[in-house]
Formats: sequence, structure tokens, C-alpha cells
Amino acid sequence: MMGKTEIVRSQRPHAWREAIVFVVVLMCMLSLSEAFANTQKRFIRQDLNALKQKVETFLNIQSAGYPGDVKVTAGSIDPNLKLAACLNPQAFLPPGSRAWGKTSVGIQCDAPVKWKIYVQAEVSIKAPYIVTAHPLSQGHKITEQDLTFAQGDLTRLPAGVFTDASQLVGQVVRSPMMAGTVLRQSMLKQALAVQQGQTVLLTTQGPGFVINAEGKAMKNASLGQVVPVKVRNGQIVSGIAKPNGKVEVHF
Repeated sequence: MMGKTEIVRSQRPHAWREAIVFVVVLMCMLSLSEAFANTQKRFIRQDLNALKQKVETFLNIQSAGYPGDVKVTAGSIDPNLKLAACLNPQAFLPPGSRAWGKTSVGIQCDAPVKWKIYVQAEVSIKAPYIVTAHPLSQGHKITEQDLTFAQGDLTRLPAGVFTDASQLVGQVVRSPMMAGTVLRQSMLKQALAVQQGQTVLLTTQGPGFVINAEGKAMKNASLGQVVPVKVRNGQIVSGIAKPNGKVEVHF
């Protein structure tokens, strides 16, 4: 009997230790569970509609200088995104993107949690643009009567269209055009202001004086281009081609 009693006494300390460990583990699990629940309660989800408005505001600012009526539309944001509410989300244009036509806008957050997303958007610009009023032949020098306006979305047209007629008057048609052709710079070239061999009037002016002299242009030049001119004594003088066969010299 004494042997059995000793065995029971030797096992009781182990049972107590197991019970204590069990209680400690249970308390830790309860504490972690409570902490997780509190964390879930503290998590505030980012308002996706606010991000969409952020994108539209950003694109409206970026396109403020465009002609005509600008309309900005931000695409939908995946409602399954669980983004932490951001204190100050920042919108930006990724490399290669611009506020024109179909585009992409990035939004990033630095605090309290870092995240970054991209939102699809579209910028449309309804404005008048210039087309030919009637057929134009190759080499024709454009006048105001050759031009008229059409209305449409500039972002859906080829790059380089004109919206200001004054930029076109005086330019020369490179190849024949039909009426209604959308004019672009690649279709035109600057008219020659000076032709090679032409007698031109050199003008130089400074404080209190103006000097005029005749000479011969050594090459063709459009308005604003530099052209060399040979004067009577054989000297070569370079100047800026101006209208009416004039070349302006600056010293």
C-alpha cells in the first residue's frame, strides 16, 4: 500500500503543471482573439467613390488649358478591393500616360497604410477644328477662304490637328486634298519667303539708325529661317527671312 501511495504522490505535481500550462495557453488564445477582434473593429475601409472623384478632379486640373468643352470620366474601381482609409491619397499620371483620350491614373497612399492602385479614365474634348472648305491642289498657298470648321472630339482625331486658322494661312499644300480634309502639319509646308537668286532688301537697325541695302539670296528660305545674302561687294551676310522679300540682319 505504501508503494501505491508513493506513486500517486509522484504524479500529482505533473498534473498541476499540465493544468497551469493549459490555462496559460487558453488565456493567450483569448487575448489574441480579442486583439484580432479589436483590430477588425479599428480597420476603416477606404471610400472608393472618393478615390473616383479624386481621379476626376486630378484630370480636370491637368486638362484645364485644353480648348473647347472638356469632359472627364473615371472608370469603376473593383468593389472587392479592401484598402485602408488614406489620410491624403495622391493621384499621378504613370509614365507614358497623359490627360488625353483613354488614359490611366495612379493613386497612392503613404499613411496609415501604404498602397497603390491604377484607375482607368477618359478625357474627351469637344471643340471646333479646321478642315478644308473645298478641294485644294498641290502647291496651293492657303488663305482664310480655303478653311472652315468642324466640331468633334479632338482626342479621337489624328495628332497635330489645327484649331486656329491663323496658323495655317500662308502655308503650302504638299499634296492634293478633298473638301472636308482634316488639316495637320504633316500635310503642309511653310511658304517660301525668299527664293534662291532673288533680289532681297537687307535691313539693319539700331539706336537712332536704319540701314537698307540690296543683295541676292543664296538659298530658299521660309519665314523666320536664316538665309545667306550676297551683297554688291561680294560679302556674304546672314539674316532672318521676312515677308515681302526682306531679310533682317542683326549685329
